Amino acid sequence: MTKSPTKLFDNVAVIPAGPEQQLILANLLELYAHDFSEFRDIEKGPDGKFGYDRLPLYWSDADRHPFLLRMNGRLAGLILVKRGSEVSGDSTVWDMAEFFVLRGYRKRGIGTQMAHQVWKQFPSRWEIRVMESNLLAFRFWVNAISKFTGETIRPTRREKDTECWRLFSFESK
Repeated sequence: MTKSPTKLFDNVAVIPAGPEQQLILANLLELYAHDFSEFRDIEKGPDGKFGYDRLPLYWSDADRHPFLLRMNGRLAGLILVKRGSEVSGDSTVWDMAEFFVLRGYRKRGIGTQMAHQVWKQFPSRWEIRVMESNLLAFRFWVNAISKFTGETIRPTRREKDTECWRLFSFESK
């Protein structure tokens, strides 16, 4: 995979994150977890942080890839990609483990372009999972995937660990 920033527009870049950017990702993941706590009970640690125990794996496991999103040079979000589905158990697909765009950058098409760029970098079978209760995310993924594939991909409904998920499966060529 490429290690240089990928320009989407003149002012937006998806940048592979190095180990020296782990703290930046950890900080963004705190904001992500805060937003996500609207849909799922997420326990905070004694330090008041949500934490993300698997973050160090993104620099030690070849099947994991961390990215930062910048717009006009400013942090705008993150993507964590990994091999293997959390819901279907398929170990061969790419999984959008975490996807987060800061609120101030949403509804501009940035997230869609960000997702498309990452899918192009990892041509293969993809699965995108969305909690059934997260209707805004569901609409976002329907739109982003349809624009990418040129067709409407119908998700399947899956249950795992008492959670209901919508699972989109598609090919990135």
